[in-house]
Formats: sequence, C-alpha cells, structure tokens
Amino acid sequence: MLLDAMEAELARAMETMGSSTDVPLYYMQYTVTDESRFELSAADGGFNAPESSRLRYLDVDIRVGSMSLDNTHEIRGGGSSDNYPPRRVVQFPIQDEPGSARATLWAETEYQYHKAVDRYSKVVTNRQIKVEEADKSADFSPMPPHQYAEVVVPTRRDTSLIRPIMRRAAKYFTEHSFVLNSGVSFTILDKTTYLVSSEGHRLQFGNRYLRMDLTVVGMANDGMELSRHEGFSAAVPEHLPDETTVMKTAERLVKELRLLIDAPEVEPYLGPAILRSRASGVFFHEIFGHRVEGHRQKRTDEGQTFTKKIGESILPPFISVYDDPTVFRHGKHDLRGYYAFDDEGTPAQRVTIVERGVLKGFLMSRSPIDGFPLSNGHGRRQYGYDVVSRQGNLIVESSETVPWEELRRRLIAECERQGKPYGLVFEDIGGGFTTTARRGPQAFKVLPLLVTRVYTDGRPDEIVRGVDIVGTPLTSFNKIICTGDDYDVFNGTCGAESGMVPASCISPSILVSEIEVEKRQKAQEKPPILPPPRCDAGGAAVGTHG
Repeated sequence: MLLDAMEAELARAMETMGSSTDVPLYYMQYTVTDESRFELSAADGGFNAPESSRLRYLDVDIRVGSMSLDNTHEIRGGGSSDNYPPRRVVQFPIQDEPGSARATLWAETEYQYHKAVDRYSKVVTNRQIKVEEADKSADFSPMPPHQYAEVVVPTRRDTSLIRPIMRRAAKYFTEHSFVLNSGVSFTILDKTTYLVSSEGHRLQFGNRYLRMDLTVVGMANDGMELSRHEGFSAAVPEHLPDETTVMKTAERLVKELRLLIDAPEVEPYLGPAILRSRASGVFFHEIFGHRVEGHRQKRTDEGQTFTKKIGESILPPFISVYDDPTVFRHGKHDLRGYYAFDDEGTPAQRVTIVERGVLKGFLMSRSPIDGFPLSNGHGRRQYGYDVVSRQGNLIVESSETVPWEELRRRLIAECERQGKPYGLVFEDIGGGFTTTARRGPQAFKVLPLLVTRVYTDGRPDEIVRGVDIVGTPLTSFNKIICTGDDYDVFNGTCGAESGMVPASCISPSILVSEIEVEKRQKAQEKPPILPPPRCDAGGAAVGTHG
C-alpha cells in the first residue's frame, strides 16, 4: 500500500536526519498527488481528439532548525526566488510498488534536505544582519495528527450523453459569421492526495472536478477582440447542465457577443455602479480575499492592508464575510473551493473574517502570525509549490438586501444625486489581479467582460465595451451603499505564490457610490476580410434553438 511505503521511508529518514546535532530535521511531510484527467473539446464546430492522462507528483516538505526558526523563514531584502524558491516537479511511480516508491522518496528527500540546510544558514545570517522583526511569531505551529482513508472512486468517463450536447452547441456557434472562434470543452479531473508526516498524519482523500465551458470570440471594427464565456462546474456528472440549459446559454453568449461588437467604447468614468452577484464575487476574491491571507500579514515585503485592523470596521456594518471550505454545494451549484483537509493535513474549517463590518481574523496555514498562532485549515498549494494560506469558499453575506429592481432604482437615484447622466452595471467579470506587495501600488485591476450603461433620463440600457475597473481596496470598500438579494456563485481557479488552486466565491450584487474605469488595451489588427468558411457574407440570424 502506498501510504505504508511512504510512512516507512519517512521513519527511516527522520531516524537518521533528525538526529543531526548541527541542523536537525524536526518535521517532514510526504505528499503524493494522483491526478487523472480527461478532456473532450470541440473547436469551431469540430471535435478534437480526446485527451487522457494520469500522473502522480511528489512533494517533500522538510523543516530544519526548530518551530521558532527554521529554513522557511523570510529572507528579508531578498527577491521572490529567495522566499518562494521554484521547486522541481517530481513525477512519482503510478504503480503502488514499494521498492520504486521508496527509491523516489529517498532521492527527493536527500535533495530537499540539503536544500533546507543551505537555506537555513542563509536565514540565520539574514537575521543577524537585519533589524529586529516586527512580527516575532514562530515559523511553524503544532497540529495534532489526523488519520483518514477515503475510498476514492474514479469518475466514469461516459460521454454518450454530453457529446451530442457539445456537438449541437459547437455547430450553433459556427452559424454566425461574427463568431470568429468558438469552443466547447468538457473536462474531468480526479485528484487523490496521499499525505504522511513525522507528526503522525496519515491521510488519503479525493476531490473531483467536472467542468463544461462554452466560449465565443469576435472582433469589433476598431480591432478590439471580444469574447463571451460561460462555465459549468460540478462534482458529479448528474449536476452538469442538460441540453436545454446549454443551448439557452449558447444563444445568450452569441447574442451578447453581437451586442458587444456593435457597442460603443466607454470613456474613462468615475461614478456609481452595480456589480452583479458573480461579478461581485470576483471583485471580493481579488481585492479583499488575497489581503486577508495570513502570510501576507507577516511578510515584510507585503503591503499589510489589514494587519493592524483587527477589531476595526473595514466594511459596511451590514456585510459579513467568512471562508468555509467545508461547504460542498450552494443552491444548485457545486463549489470548487470545497475540500476536507488542506495541504498540510489540517481539517478544513469555517473562518469568520468580517462580522458586521468588523475585521475578526485571517486565513491561516501552519505559519503563525501575531495573535493567530494556529492554522485554521487554509494552507493550500498546487503540486511543486510551497504551501501558503489561500482562499477556499469565500462567502459574502448581507443583512440588508433589496430586490434587483430596487437596486437598479437606487443606482439611478445615486447617479442623479451626483449629477451623472448614467451609471454602469458590471454583468460579468472574467478575473483580475491585485498588487499586495509594498514595492507596487496597493491597487487592483478587474477585467469586466459584459458591461451595461443605465441612463438616468429613461433611455434604454446600452451594452458598452472596452473598460477595466481600477482602484485601491480601502477606498473601494467604503463606497458600498447597498446589496441585492440575488446571491450567486463564481467558480474558478486562482493563481498565487503556491500555484493554481480551485476556489469559489458566493456574493450578492453590490451598489457602490463610486467606481473608476479606464480604457482597456486593444489590438490594432483589422477584422478578417472574409467571413468564416461556413458562413456567407451576410452571416446568419441569431435565432432560437429550443
């Protein structure tokens, strides 16, 4: 059994390396990640060859020194490669053969131990020549061991139901000359984690991610590339969308793309706006969630936006925020941010971050910070990276909500109060990025995909294009006036120092008194001279496919 081989080799390494009098190895963890992936995709109306793979990856985490000071300590004044050194990706044998498994474990343990000892010497020197640190917390926190063995059943790769749906949607996309590229994809990712540690952890658990994506791409006459996308996430095949849902979504995406192509480009704007629920989720994830991750409160090169604000109001009193990776499903949506144990073997926990506007806590891994000495189950990573604290299921709740029509009415009223001829509604956001390091501005940029202009004089709402949301976090949170009652889920994959991890955010729509948008960068290429081969010069009408 794989876990037996991992435990045996770990015990052998600890017995020898743990007795070193110079730089003792005080903690070690072996993690094997078994990923089985299947993908079926269609591009521009035709199916690609299915892709299938199964690989295992090994991570060996070694800590030398002591919990109070070890080789993971920040090297102040160093660059990113000093504090988040790139690891080599180590493939692990697929077959559970003890001999080959232990040989791979032995070789990587030897490599990582010497690396850890070398870095520990740099840590000690760095501490001696730098000023005293503001946060004197230890580098590692104790945790009682956990034993858990889940029987992980692979997802059945039966595409007999999904393939006809994909074929119909892919064909529909090609019927429109303004759709320059299109794609439909279906992915199954089965992930099994095997984890043992010198503290006595022995874990085997799985996660399953199913995803169906629809994408259409077009171009405006001024060269701006435009796209519409919709993704459906599920944990079991039964929760994937049916044909009616997929085709209605395909029709909506095509209609929205046509409107975007014909839409006017928006000039820079500062004024009232609404972020619809999923867009609001991305907004909170990017500009708030990353700033409450524990390691950012301790590192000296971080901006530490909220580090000293525990007990202070940072959001309106009607808003509370927590992160709960134990929530598997919300309404009709499976949550990608669900997990039972984090990547340090700590059970997932619900963490209250903001209660009625007041900051209460942070997302913690086993790296302590002042006032928060223990992990709350948010140490996460992609294989090949070091663990840091990360979001799971970020959930925004409001105690004062209004229906959508009332929220829209309040947007217009706020525009009239400010003398603005219109407000903006951000219907969909594709992602964004935020700067949390001190070397850059404490700012963010969020990338809207679909934006509506709402006029105060009664003119019909108008789709617009070419804007990005920019701003600073503390200012933006103070501008929230009201929230809707239309909670929705954003499921995605988040990238940060510890790689790409699945994450979710649940949020209502929010009305803000002021938001800033700037013009988006665009290409200067002209649209194609000829329409796509399957369309005549006039294109096809956007009809209804029931």
